Amino acid sequence: MPTLNWIGKEAVVNHHHQVPFHLLKDVPDLACGEPGDGNLIVQGDNLVALKALLPYYAGQVKCIYIDPPYNTGNEGWVYNDNVNSPVIREWLGKVVGKEGETLDRHDRWLCMMYPRLVSLRQFLRADGVILVSIDDNALTNLLHVLEEIFGAVNHLGTLVWEKGKKGDSKFFSENHEYIVVFALNKSLLIERKIKWQKRKEGVDRVLERYQSFRADLDENHTEIRVAMMKWYRLLKKDDPAKAHKHYNWSDAKGLYFAADFAGPDDGRENRPRYDIPHPVTGKCCKKPSTGWRWDEETTKVALAEYPPRIHFGPDETTIPCRKTYLFEVSQEPFPTVFYKDGRAATLLVEEILGKGAFAFPKDVSVLSDLIGMISKPGDVVLDSFAGSGSTAHALLELNCSTPQSEPRRFILVQQPYETEEQRLNNENICRDKTAERVRRVAQGYKNAKGEKIEGLGGGFRYCELGEPLFDESGKIRESMSFADLARHVYFTETGEPLPRERVTKSPFIGECRGVGIYLLFNGILSDKSAGGGNVLTRSVLAKLPPFDGQKVIYCAGCLLGKDRLQAERILVRQTPYEIKVS
Repeated sequence: MPTLNWIGKEAVVNHHHQVPFHLLKDVPDLACGEPGDGNLIVQGDNLVALKALLPYYAGQVKCIYIDPPYNTGNEGWVYNDNVNSPVIREWLGKVVGKEGETLDRHDRWLCMMYPRLVSLRQFLRADGVILVSIDDNALTNLLHVLEEIFGAVNHLGTLVWEKGKKGDSKFFSENHEYIVVFALNKSLLIERKIKWQKRKEGVDRVLERYQSFRADLDENHTEIRVAMMKWYRLLKKDDPAKAHKHYNWSDAKGLYFAADFAGPDDGRENRPRYDIPHPVTGKCCKKPSTGWRWDEETTKVALAEYPPRIHFGPDETTIPCRKTYLFEVSQEPFPTVFYKDGRAATLLVEEILGKGAFAFPKDVSVLSDLIGMISKPGDVVLDSFAGSGSTAHALLELNCSTPQSEPRRFILVQQPYETEEQRLNNENICRDKTAERVRRVAQGYKNAKGEKIEGLGGGFRYCELGEPLFDESGKIRESMSFADLARHVYFTETGEPLPRERVTKSPFIGECRGVGIYLLFNGILSDKSAGGGNVLTRSVLAKLPPFDGQKVIYCAGCLLGKDRLQAERILVRQTPYEIKVS
């Protein structure tokens, strides 16, 4: 498979290994609601933040949605689309070297995106999916990079989002963006027969109106049909509900469409041509010239249902039809080309945060449709270019629509500023835009008209990036807690997060694939001496919780001989040197 090359690629391809682990530091004053609901907003550079999150969420995320800089060259807005912020400049200088200072915007963009996409891949579950918004400026480069990281075979599709016409275009009206979709393992989705579908637009209003007519008209299905047809006629032409106007028949089972029961005119002479008696006259109904769509046994089953799944005319002179119930076909695949006016999202954010609050936010309804069909209640969704917080807004709406289900959880990452001017003015994007929007949506707010908008519920933890795991000399920081180090040790050894229920005050931190994992640190064995119990000795070994199998023990040193270690089936890993930053 061909791969893309650019200046600086060699320096960033494996850069995620060199990014140090940092701790997450809670900021309770900026949290919202119940922090135990699993939602999280992290303030900081997303590459460092992703590394800090890995020991907690690696392999746990069902859906990743990101809206990265589009590489337009525009430096005049919050994202610094020229990828030229002081933070990125400094990072490029350290990682790429002097040539990083003179890279063109395409090289800078690729250098920035590659290690972040590599890190994001580690978060996905086996059935996980990543969606990336982009436009023509970087689509080709993005596709090449995603194919290299995820594999071309895992490309699920590229959606075209028509957002409105631009009247000032020089050549063509560039009125669209893209959403590129990759799976971690496409073959697994096929094997599990995963089928993504979204709710048809307008269908809920139709069904709601239908149920009201059923109640008002006392189940009189003739009158219900008349009422439904009159309601459809009163709808505006562009009303999505009007697209379902052919669903106007009613029976005890629901609202249905009397669909063609004839077999297709495909030249087959052996189409079924059996008799179907009319339920009133008892005479055989007229047959279609091309025969029936169903075989005789299927039709018998349909007639035996209550109510029958066959729709009959007033007498045998009309060809019967098959009933298609609206509630059974209320879902449809998401189209690869769709329209949603881009201005609606901007207006919504301004309603929440005020005029000019955020340029080019993403549409909540689009994200809700996409994330809603890909994920299920209880799943984790990650957005590491959180911007105005549209992803979290979409998740809160999804959770509100299914209150009885386990809520979907979000993780957002957003750096506080993109320009030196923002930093000097204390313009914190994550605090004042991302988190504030999510807080207002969750708790309620007053819109521009002064109207009270009810909150959707939910909350979040707010964290900043804390200290690195190790100090400048490579030693574990004295302030490090046993629980924090245990999580990183377990992740180093297994590549998986340490389950919350296993974080105990015991040197035995867990078992994975038949191997027991231990950590000697911070006086875990209640030895009050400096560093006491951190070295594996005979007396320390005697105090360890037993495990019948292979053992891996992380410790500051070991005084046991090779034979004893072999006899006890112990593999020693020295801290901090063997706590990898992979």
